[in-house]
Amino acid sequence: MGTSITCPNCKHHFVMEDALSADIEREMRNKMATEWNKRLDELKTQKQEIEQQTLTVKSQMEKERQQIAQDRQQISQQRQQQEDELIKRLQAEKIKLQESMAATIRKDVAADFENQLQMLQQSQRENEDKLKDARMRELDFLKKAQDLQNREQELELSLQKRLMEERAQLVEQIRKDEADRSNLKDTEYQMRLREMEKQLEDQRRLAEEMRRKAEQGSMQLQGEVQELALEEMLRATFPFDAISEVGKGVRGADCIQTVRNQYGQECGKIIYESKRTKDFSRDWIEKLKADMRSQGADVAILVTQTMPRDMDKFGEREGIWVCTFHEVKSLTYVLRDAIMKIYNSAKNQENKGDKMHLLYHYLTSGEFAEQWSAIREGFRAMKASIQKEREAMEKLWKAREKQLEKVLLNAAHIKGSIEGIAGSDSVDLQLLDEAAEALLSGAGQSPDE
Repeated sequence: MGTSITCPNCKHHFVMEDALSADIEREMRNKMATEWNKRLDELKTQKQEIEQQTLTVKSQMEKERQQIAQDRQQISQQRQQQEDELIKRLQAEKIKLQESMAATIRKDVAADFENQLQMLQQSQRENEDKLKDARMRELDFLKKAQDLQNREQELELSLQKRLMEERAQLVEQIRKDEADRSNLKDTEYQMRLREMEKQLEDQRRLAEEMRRKAEQGSMQLQGEVQELALEEMLRATFPFDAISEVGKGVRGADCIQTVRNQYGQECGKIIYESKRTKDFSRDWIEKLKADMRSQGADVAILVTQTMPRDMDKFGEREGIWVCTFHEVKSLTYVLRDAIMKIYNSAKNQENKGDKMHLLYHYLTSGEFAEQWSAIREGFRAMKASIQKEREAMEKLWKAREKQLEKVLLNAAHIKGSIEGIAGSDSVDLQLLDEAAEALLSGAGQSPDE
């Protein structure tokens, strides 16, 4: 424990060390407080300086940021101006290019259109002229048909009148014969009756023949009208093809269509035969086949009003296409397209034949013969050289073989002499083994031996 001291006045006891420590502590506290306050003041001063520096740096950074923003804005404006100028130049160049291309296209289109227009106008004029001719011919045919019909009606009327007169005469004659029959014999009556019946039958046959001829003339006129309609349909459907009519009395089909492609090249021929009758005849097919061979046509079409019994729609019969007038347009489209495809395929194969001809000419030419002769001479010279080398080597081998035989013979003599003197077991003078010696001896023998 520390030293205890008692106050004389108040009698209070306290420890001396505590009093001293309290003073020291208070002094130290004051001193530390002073230093702490001083340190705080310094820190506050430093803080203010740092804050001032921070504000300065911030203001500088703000100024730099504003400057950078201004620079960026200026750069962006300059870039935008450059892009605008570039876009303007590109648009100007594009407009110039479009104008030049448009002018070129307009010139080309105008030229093509002018050519096509001229061709179409020329074709239209030709078609109009042909149509006028066809209409005039049709009008003539209609007039002829009307005249023929009128004559047919007049003929029919005259035939009816004549038949009625003949019938009346026959009836009157029969009545007279019946009145006189009682006075005539039965045989005579029968003969006269048969004679009258025969006359009546002859008159009936004559009327039937005249009616048949009239109907035949009318059917022929109807067939000619169908031919004209067929030609007009073909000219209107295929304006670039050549449609030619075969005249009356000329052997051949009724109409020939020469197929042409877009370049005006002839690709093939289609012939048409028009029939407008009540019955179908097989002779038409044979005739059209002969016409197709004689005129060199690719396809033949028979347009008929009456189809064969075993055909209810268009089809092929013995190499001839048979159809009605309503089906001929569609059938012509298909066959015409097939002819053009065959022509294009044959056109593409033309160069192959030329190459074969060129190869044949080369193989039969003097150049090929000379080259092959040079190859043959080189081969023969090489073969002769090899043969000469073989013969020389065989001579050399034969000479060396003789020399070897001489060496072996002398060695055998020496061996025999030594063996006779010293014995066979004393010295080994064998130059070759037994197999090689046998082979050499066999090779050295002649064929006579």
